[in-house]
Amino acid sequence: MAAEARLDEAGVSLWLTDRNTDVLGAWRPRRLLALVGGRHAGHLDFLVHPDGQAVSVWASQVKPEYRDRNLASVMMDALYAAHPTAWIDHGSRTPEEVLWWDQYRDPAPERNVHNRPPSEWAAYFDAVEVAGHKTVNAYLNRHIGVDGHGSVEHRYGERLEEEAKKYASAFREASVQGPDPASDVLFGGARLVLPPELHRLVYDEALTPGERANALLHHVGHGSLPFDATWRTTEHSAFEDLAQEQLLAPSKEPVTHLVFRVLPLPAARPVPPHDVRATGVRYIDSPGIEVQLAGMSWRSPRRPWITQQAAFTPPLDAAIAPEYMHNAGAAYVARYDEIGSLRPGQPQRIDDPHPYARREAEILALAARLRAASAQREALQAPPHSPSAAHPAAAEDQGLHQQQSTTQRPPHLP
Repeated sequence: MAAEARLDEAGVSLWLTDRNTDVLGAWRPRRLLALVGGRHAGHLDFLVHPDGQAVSVWASQVKPEYRDRNLASVMMDALYAAHPTAWIDHGSRTPEEVLWWDQYRDPAPERNVHNRPPSEWAAYFDAVEVAGHKTVNAYLNRHIGVDGHGSVEHRYGERLEEEAKKYASAFREASVQGPDPASDVLFGGARLVLPPELHRLVYDEALTPGERANALLHHVGHGSLPFDATWRTTEHSAFEDLAQEQLLAPSKEPVTHLVFRVLPLPAARPVPPHDVRATGVRYIDSPGIEVQLAGMSWRSPRRPWITQQAAFTPPLDAAIAPEYMHNAGAAYVARYDEIGSLRPGQPQRIDDPHPYARREAEILALAARLRAASAQREALQAPPHSPSAAHPAAAEDQGLHQQQSTTQRPPHLP
């Protein structure tokens, strides 16, 4: 279910989305959220292998007031349905999870790696680690006094060290293939509580998107793009991060979800330190990173199906804010103040081109049209040509000259 859906009007609904987390590596962090009446009731966190054929369950949580709805089982069933051919590793369980698992009916036990020999799945999961999880679960089952579906588990309760060591070398860690700031357009988002007047302005469609975006950017600051955002490869993913934050930490005041679109970093500039994740980039200890801001999009979480957008052509020179102002670089401090606003005299574009630059063809075409239109108007307005009509003063002078010539001519002598 997408973030754009009207979850607040649903009874019980599920939302499968990326999880914005500090987990590194190539496996994609995902989260399945359960909502009741649009409110967060529980979630299931897991990782997905890059090829989609293996899933590692991390944690499941349901809020106490919703535990009579079997939401944990509903979420787990949905996970199996979302990945119908993948191996699934449930990991080790807490005592509370052991009790739940004993009552749960696995919809596809043949895909549960705890039930199959490591020879079948050891390329995806560390066999030694899985054996350790199984040992913990078997101990808790005995301690609590439940069966835990041990009858279907591979070598349940046996010593697994030798078998695990045998297949440990088959494990292959997937390589990270995340986005590259030097070659990818990236999107980073922030949640804002705007002053009431500005909040009304940015949604006022009587103004152009450019006017509203400029007002919004001047409020945020050209040097205040979010340093703590995970910069995604799509606008949709950036908005989903904000929608998830809104769901988990709702605000009583009207909130605006804002997404910045930045161009790839110039090839001549060194790429700043960053963590590459499966679906995004997180900058490390940002000193104030210069970027080219190509556009902005914003929406209200109350009406997420309506997105306002503005593009900057050419792009504006902006910056991802420093994580700590005392570590800000000299170039950042020279251009921006302590709150990320442009210092007096600093232009929006550092190398602001002349307004007529690269417009020669457009200007020549416009001049030709103006000349043609002017000639056409003159042709339509001019009367038939006659010396007296065209130059009445000259005609008067000519008549007077002729009269004077007649009266003043000397007599003709014989």
